Amino acid sequence: MKQISILGCGWLGLPLAKALLDKEFAIKGSTTSDEKRSILEKASIKPFVIDLGTEAIQGDVHSFLEGSEILIIDIPPKLRKENSESFIDKIKLFVPFIEESGVTKVIFVSSTSVYGKSSAEGEVTENTLLEPETESGKQLVQSEEFLHSNTKFKTTVLRFGGLIGPDRHPITSLVKKVNTDANAPLNLIDQKDCIAIISEIIKQDCWGETFNAASPMHPTKKEYYSKKAVEFNLPEPQFTSEKTMTYKIVSSAKLEHILNYTFQVAIT
Repeated sequence: MKQISILGCGWLGLPLAKALLDKEFAIKGSTTSDEKRSILEKASIKPFVIDLGTEAIQGDVHSFLEGSEILIIDIPPKLRKENSESFIDKIKLFVPFIEESGVTKVIFVSSTSVYGKSSAEGEVTENTLLEPETESGKQLVQSEEFLHSNTKFKTTVLRFGGLIGPDRHPITSLVKKVNTDANAPLNLIDQKDCIAIISEIIKQDCWGETFNAASPMHPTKKEYYSKKAVEFNLPEPQFTSEKTMTYKIVSSAKLEHILNYTFQVAIT
């Protein structure tokens, strides 16, 4: 039975681990708290408490990686808090452990935030100039480049659009404020498609690539969130026609072509 290590068994990592278990992989998963160990154990995931810092890593990283050919890195940059730390420094500290292990293939979960708001208006592909404006976007770019440049393992980068799914939907916060850019096209992806795409990369042995991953359906903010407010039984969100950013449509054509992938969840 082949084994996969998943660094970060949170909102996406945990259901991903369960899906890979169903495909008869053995899974080692990490969490940052002892309290969540039992959740992983109950799901038949071998649990490890691992906390990446900028100067040291807490936890048994060697055992976490031992025996795995594939590593999935799914930890978000936490840069919005006062005690935020450098994400790229954490990745740089972690990479030597990957090099010393038997891991030869890595999936790095990134974000379309690497393109930034100032990127050219219109279609955005993997060849579009990266102009991140947020600190997390900037450090994701550095992390992508750092992992891709390593010759001891092959990295496939997934730039996910806005994540939606169980217990995660922006409509709950949008109804509390007046929103601009009513006509902006959305670039979202459902958790089910995230999991299915990662599964296909593993199944098809597709390494060393960079993929955009957002639904090919791009309703406007006003269209989509007004409809979702009704579904969630929430007040209709308020929008203005003010335009504060360039309107981009993230293309996943490369992923659809190379993986022969059809998105499963309609974003309408």
